[in-house]
Amino acid sequence: MKNAGIIAEYDPFHAGHAWQIAEARRQGAETVTVCMSGDVTQRGGAALLPPAVRAAAALACGADLVLSLPNPYACLSAEGFAAAGVAVLSALPALDTLVFGAETPDTAALVKTAEALRSEAFSAALARALAGGAPFAAARAAAAGEVCPGAGAVLASPNNNLGVEYCKALALQNSHLSPRALPRKGAAHGEARPGTEGFASASSLRTLWRQGGAAALEGYVPEAALALYKEAQAAGQDLDERAWSVAMLSRLRGTDAAAFARTRGTAEGLEHLLENALRTAGTLTELYDGMKSKRYAHARLRRYALDAALGYTAALPALPPYVHVLAANERGLALLRGSKKPAGASLARLARENDDCRAAAAAHAAAADLAALCRRIPGPMGGCYTQKPVLLR
Repeated sequence: MKNAGIIAEYDPFHAGHAWQIAEARRQGAETVTVCMSGDVTQRGGAALLPPAVRAAAALACGADLVLSLPNPYACLSAEGFAAAGVAVLSALPALDTLVFGAETPDTAALVKTAEALRSEAFSAALARALAGGAPFAAARAAAAGEVCPGAGAVLASPNNNLGVEYCKALALQNSHLSPRALPRKGAAHGEARPGTEGFASASSLRTLWRQGGAAALEGYVPEAALALYKEAQAAGQDLDERAWSVAMLSRLRGTDAAAFARTRGTAEGLEHLLENALRTAGTLTELYDGMKSKRYAHARLRRYALDAALGYTAALPALPPYVHVLAANERGLALLRGSKKPAGASLARLARENDDCRAAAAAHAAAADLAALCRRIPGPMGGCYTQKPVLLR
């Protein structure tokens, strides 16, 4: 491993993320490139802090290059999120390894599970499990275990699951990157309380922020990141969750049923679940509760509602068509040479490259503008087109 890549959200960047970057370097990485989600995240919500702040924190804490995972792809399922991140990193010929955390850091086992998920036998087993009424995640794990003994247990852990999707995407895209699983350090994914030894999950840190602001994260995030978070809070750049709830509901109430039906991922009456729950929901929590279904995981419903609010349809390019630089040092900038996709720090310039770039940039801007409106001090429209990258010389 010489030039490592990482796919992440950094919502917010914390001690576990810093450990992962440092561990990649201990295992031979001379540079670390991060493909980071933007204004919205895979859980179907807005990020606590803008991408510029989170990218600056990553650069200050060990990354050499931070690239954008455009908003339309950052809020996809694990499969879509992984495929998009792999596509961005695979565009850079200089990178050689995709590093990721896993509860079971056995790269060979994760690759074997990914191979099982690509088999015809798995597709048939999954269809049988779904026909029996099992929720998708349970059906997927059962089908994988039927085809590949032990695969169901691998998929039971969230970071293992994402790691398997990374391995699957690498194979499907014929990527030159090799996968390497590292131990997930510290608190478990989604753990409600801070962990031990200075490690905490991102969700617990967001809870701490709500309770006490950036200062409450002291001891759980690197000092350089904490300083940036305090500056961002002073500038009112952190998320106003009530504003996000109102803005989302306003968007959705102004959308007709026909538009819901065109939302990507619409299937088996999802548009009707959303339309019916919207009639009485006064908050996003009430909306999601009203959409509850044994068939769909909560995260799927959140992502669907976000897609509907942003007008995301299946017409969007399947994978990110450009490489957008958010932050870099000189070593990181050198990694852009020979990029297989249009690459640069100006989203406005990238949007002019071709129709796919224009469509993806416009969809990215739709989410960025909505999130900017919902900062504690609202920001203007179009900021993602004019935002300058963070550069360290």
